[in-house]
Amino acid sequence: MCSALHALALALALSLALLQSSVAFVPIGGGEATHVSITRTALLQKLKETCQAVADSSGYEFNPTGPSAEELVQACLGPTATGEVSAGKFRAALQEVYVQNALVDLNFVASAPHHFNSEAFLEGRALITEGVVSIKANIQNHQASREMLGRVLHTLQDFYSHSNWVELDNTEPFANLIQPDLPIENIAAKDTATCRDCASGNCPNPILANILQENKLTSGYMGISSSKKPKGKCSHGGAGDLTSAAVPRGGISKDERRPGNEALHDAAVTAATSASLQLLEDIRGAAGDRDFLRLMGIDRSSGVCFVIDTTGSMADDIATAKAVVYNIIDSKKGTQDEPSEYILVPFNDPDFGPLTRTTDPEVMKNEISKLTASGGGDGPELCLSGLQMALTGAPAFSHIYVFTDATAKDIALKDTISALISSTKSTEALLKLRKKHPSPS
Repeated sequence: MCSALHALALALALSLALLQSSVAFVPIGGGEATHVSITRTALLQKLKETCQAVADSSGYEFNPTGPSAEELVQACLGPTATGEVSAGKFRAALQEVYVQNALVDLNFVASAPHHFNSEAFLEGRALITEGVVSIKANIQNHQASREMLGRVLHTLQDFYSHSNWVELDNTEPFANLIQPDLPIENIAAKDTATCRDCASGNCPNPILANILQENKLTSGYMGISSSKKPKGKCSHGGAGDLTSAAVPRGGISKDERRPGNEALHDAAVTAATSASLQLLEDIRGAAGDRDFLRLMGIDRSSGVCFVIDTTGSMADDIATAKAVVYNIIDSKKGTQDEPSEYILVPFNDPDFGPLTRTTDPEVMKNEISKLTASGGGDGPELCLSGLQMALTGAPAFSHIYVFTDATAKDIALKDTISALISSTKSTEALLKLRKKHPSPS
């Protein structure tokens, strides 16, 4: 997974180079800020703050022994949790955010709202707020939420580079961008000129004095296939922007750190980073610390699966199986080992399934309580078929508990099961209840 994402990131880097660095933070002219570096800085800071809060509330010290992902994850999870520490999940989670952030410049290169170009402030804010609502509503769908987070952060960060927010001497993020109930006012009217002509195309601050004095909000117009823009309006600027050659020439983008605009570029980077932190804190507050960490791949156990024999021969043992499952669930509840999701797959003969999935431990206990033993024979069961369904549906690094009193009838699946366990890095515990048949060697 990580290698595939790395290859995709390299492909994106090559593709982005073709966009002539006109739509995103780029490390040109001595600067080092990119969307990825801004996002990484904000994410790592917010994750460390969250880890510290969890450690404080749990009574252990958050003190990473080094800067590696493994050391951060180990220190965040604390000394008492059991199970495998996987920095791989953490790296993959970050990479998903970074890749989707970069894809905004490929998939939405001509969309003004996605980049706050062409004074599309209300439309850009709507993308952010609707995206945040989606993340909060689907916080347990980790991959979808991370992908949306990457896209939303890109648009938010572009506001500070593509608008005149920092030229208006604002040093704090514009909180209204993530709060839909707050208005965005004082936007320059469509027929109001906002920039003076810049013959060289590289004037540090071509915004008209009256726009600055009246605290009017504006952003540069961007033309990928046309040089047209409203009369007197600022352009985005750069070789990829055809409007930058139309009077007033030049542009107000602070994506690049050029001679003369160093202070504005640095201010835009600082504001974009602070705004990213503000948005991440908003999501963290809604999700809670533990779910926020799980969203970013910091947890011990991705999932717990219960594969339970419900044939008639289990009639005397089904209650014992239920009691063991309840104990497993209750022992992990409220700890760093609490699974991100629970999966149940019953099996019988000749049937197995269906797969039941939930993030709520009480819902899982309720589903377990409904199980009854009936049908099937007093011989081998479809144990491995049920286990295959669980492994296929479970996230990586899951713990799978199998409850049965018999040998597997579908032993031909043994090699398939071994391959699935290896590829998903899951662990299996076979709990034999009152064994009635010899186990296969």
